[in-house]
Amino acid sequence: MTGGTGKTGRRVAALLNARGIRARVASRRSADGPDAVRFDWADETTWPAALDGVRAVYLVDSQTPTAPAELRAFTELAAAHGVERVVLLSARVLAEVGDPAWLATEDAIREGSVPWTILRPTWFIQNFLEEPLIVGAVSASADELRMPTGEGREPFIDAEDIAEAAVAALTGEGHAGQTYELSGPEALTWGEAVAEIARATGRALRFTPVDDEEALEVLTAAGWPREFVEQYLPLLAHIRHGRSATLSDGVQRLLGRAPGSVAAYTERVAKETA
Repeated sequence: MTGGTGKTGRRVAALLNARGIRARVASRRSADGPDAVRFDWADETTWPAALDGVRAVYLVDSQTPTAPAELRAFTELAAAHGVERVVLLSARVLAEVGDPAWLATEDAIREGSVPWTILRPTWFIQNFLEEPLIVGAVSASADELRMPTGEGREPFIDAEDIAEAAVAALTGEGHAGQTYELSGPEALTWGEAVAEIARATGRALRFTPVDDEEALEVLTAAGWPREFVEQYLPLLAHIRHGRSATLSDGVQRLLGRAPGSVAAYTERVAKETA
């Protein structure tokens, strides 16, 4: 699996190993375990070792300009190695905004010869605590999150649910050619989510909304390419304008149960850190 040390990849690997299914972790960073291999999308010489003897592949969409071409070449190689299915982690907001540039990686997978499944989750709950404060924040100190999401609501999803959904798609039958949208059970504003995490962890966290102009200025000053920021901000504006609050049934369809909530996640974190 690519992105094997990331938020979902390492959870997918752990679940597979717990079920007695060997998971080959492929990452540019060092990974522990006998089945860990170095993998770099920019270096095709690292691809064969990741695919040797593999039956199913979990892919994480990198959203780089070269990703569609890389995925096309990779899936062709995967087919030649006898891979029987690929599962791509995409994002629901990409489909909701509908910009062809954001969906090009999904198209690349669909056009390949290996049976595919696409997962489109909403924003990960874990983004709040498994980074300095949150992935994609305009600026975050130890106690403040600033983002241009306003009062927009998002049905945040637990990465554990994404991992279980991925394992179901990787190992179960009937998922070829399916696209599953995954969300949590309720839509919260960023402020409400931050307040819930603050309550559970005892940290003095707060959320401050900013506008697109400030977001563009801060992110480009931090080194983000201006072209990427200009593409990224409409995804956050989509949330800010209230267009991302819809609940999805993908977790129920794949796992036969309701997804976990932000409150359940924060209670779990509080117990683990007590």
